[in-house]
Amino acid sequence: MHDVVVIGAGLAGLRCAVVLAERGLEVVVLEAADAVGGRQRTDIVDGFRLDRGFQVLNPAYPALRRSIDLDALALRSFPVGVQVRTDRGLAELRHPLRSPLSIPRTIGSGLVSAADAVAFARWLTPAFTRRLSARARSDRALREGWDAAGLRGPLRTAVLDPFLAGVVAEDRESSSNAFVQELVRYFALGRPGLPAQGIAAVPAQLAARARAAGAEIRLGARAERIDRDGPIVEVGVAGGEALRAGRVVVAVGAESVAELAPVPRPATNGLQTWWFAATAAPSASALLRVDGRGAARRGPVVNTAVVSHTVPSYAPVARHLIEATCLLPRGGAAAGENEVRRHLAELWGAGVTDWHLLRRDDIPDALPAQPAPLRAPRPPRVTDRMYLAGDHRHAASIQGALASGERAARAVLVDAGV
Repeated sequence: MHDVVVIGAGLAGLRCAVVLAERGLEVVVLEAADAVGGRQRTDIVDGFRLDRGFQVLNPAYPALRRSIDLDALALRSFPVGVQVRTDRGLAELRHPLRSPLSIPRTIGSGLVSAADAVAFARWLTPAFTRRLSARARSDRALREGWDAAGLRGPLRTAVLDPFLAGVVAEDRESSSNAFVQELVRYFALGRPGLPAQGIAAVPAQLAARARAAGAEIRLGARAERIDRDGPIVEVGVAGGEALRAGRVVVAVGAESVAELAPVPRPATNGLQTWWFAATAAPSASALLRVDGRGAARRGPVVNTAVVSHTVPSYAPVARHLIEATCLLPRGGAAAGENEVRRHLAELWGAGVTDWHLLRRDDIPDALPAQPAPLRAPRPPRVTDRMYLAGDHRHAASIQGALASGERAARAVLVDAGV
């Protein structure tokens, strides 16, 4: 019999297992897939490293700094800024404090008026001066937050709208204002990037730490049911013997949690990522590129980048890796390859017909939806001896996943008297 069974070896489950095992509990982690990581997976395809969807890692996340040896990841950072395709051509906006020489170019782009700059500062300032919990009490939809701050010009419509669509996986400005403020604050504080070996290096490091602390991780082990009989929890495993433990932590994704725990299925937003290989890069810039030409002229791509400019190890020598991310509306039509290629040609101002499609990742449950008003993180304990962890219990981010794993572990330790 084990002290704790953790179901799911994503970031939340692995972080929970690390905390519990390092406090001396006997922990076994069940993972249905053939590798740890959940949504943080990396595959080698024709010599290219392809993450499961375009992802970035922000070293400003507090839970990430507590959990991971960032130096060991050999993190390569994206430039802090964005390129915007406009009706007049290509504009480039960079972080004004980190690239002060770019300020005249930003002003000359026509995308940032003085009024917009003041309104954006007015909107973002509370993220640095008030705690998230305090802002959540008066939360509203993002569109209402921007309206209240007076942010209505091209900085909103041509830059923030398309950029944030790929971050929160929706383009209706319906996400929580307080939550988006928090994300933008982290973007301002950190330099997001990717590990040299792919995003999978993050869960791999957590798994190694969990095993070093004594936790057992079983791959290809799908939990089918959870039964409680007094002080014992029994977890049924597909094709194997049931496990008995004192407590169970369900740390599966939003799409599966209701199958194992007495909670409703959380709402999610979907993303679709296209990975292309090219012998010639469409640009020398590593900046993320978005379409700021207005909704009537935009295509399905919400962002695109030459990933190998930032992380050369993602592509073989003399080859380039380009990502293109689209929204994946639930119940709606997904973007087709011809439409994506047409839009990419416009965004890059370059021919894309000879780009080789390596893979398309359709991820219908890419992120939990974060509508307004923002809810406080849900308590980990849902029934006697059953706990939940995952970004759907905290916040839709790597920070949220790791923090939820920590909270679940603390709840288990308190209840176990450790």
